[in-house]
Amino acid sequence: MIVVAGEALIDLVPSPQAAPPSRQGTEGAPTSDDRLPALLPRRGGGPYNTAVALGRLGSPAAFCSRISTDSFGEALLQGLVGGGVDTSLVQRGSEPTTLAVADISPDGSAGYGFYADGTADRLFTLPPALPAGVRALSLGTCSLVLEPGASAYESLLRREARRGVFTALDPNIRAGLIPDPDAYRARFRSWLPDLALLKLSEEDALWLAGAGDGAGDGAAPGDAWETVAAAAQEWLAAGPAAIVLTRGGDGLTVLRRGGGELTVPGERVTVVDTIGAGDTVNAALLHRLDAHGALSYAAVAALGDDDWRDILRFAARAAAVTCSRAGAEPPFATELAA
Repeated sequence: MIVVAGEALIDLVPSPQAAPPSRQGTEGAPTSDDRLPALLPRRGGGPYNTAVALGRLGSPAAFCSRISTDSFGEALLQGLVGGGVDTSLVQRGSEPTTLAVADISPDGSAGYGFYADGTADRLFTLPPALPAGVRALSLGTCSLVLEPGASAYESLLRREARRGVFTALDPNIRAGLIPDPDAYRARFRSWLPDLALLKLSEEDALWLAGAGDGAGDGAAPGDAWETVAAAAQEWLAAGPAAIVLTRGGDGLTVLRRGGGELTVPGERVTVVDTIGAGDTVNAALLHRLDAHGALSYAAVAALGDDDWRDILRFAARAAAVTCSRAGAEPPFATELAA
């Protein structure tokens, strides 16, 4: 079983439908209210999306988090159950569900504003040892930023890594939630010895290297690759067996601790939005690594170019499906069977 730990929240996504006809104000101009898009609630949160994507791909998956008992929380729980995800590790609380207001750019990339004060997922506490059948643990996004839950997730990462569980991290930087960037970067570096796989966007790598704004999942400028590659080599030396970088339309690149770099191109698709694309990559990587018998540090370190080419192509194809439809709607296994 693969356990995904972290936040579950509700994304408020602008409706793709056109705004209604404008009313006339007192001066004859359209009123500002008519120009506001309707916001549609969608289940979300990076770890939540990853867990649902794993379930849709057919991987045995469980979600470890704290979810509200409010109506949004009930909808989140139903989404997990409907996706075939084990919810026995989910804690519940009466606090409200975190909300994330999405801002979709013309190219489909998404930015977020968060309403997370006093919400249920922030009060996550360290659970007892995970079940014996757990072979991998995936973490990331807001859950490793917002206290007091962040410290509990960090303790979970360290404990499970040290008992031999394969660990994966996607920092998925939300810079607006990080009050002290340098302190977070130092904390990130402290996690590296406990990681087998680090996956992150090129933009997030730039931010963690102190050279970018961490705006989202899009590709960084071409002249930034040297900065990203140099930082990745430092991070590899500190722990992970491999780092996978998502590079927007330029595809995915893996860098390995033992040396070597491999890139596969992105799949061409009409992008509706990129919500959940990086989370789909997380799930696809774990799913395909499992298919290669590589949910261990040693096995990842031993993968060859052909193995990685297959794994990255599968992840690129899965992410393209997610980008082709609105919101975080990862593909089912049947959609990738070709």
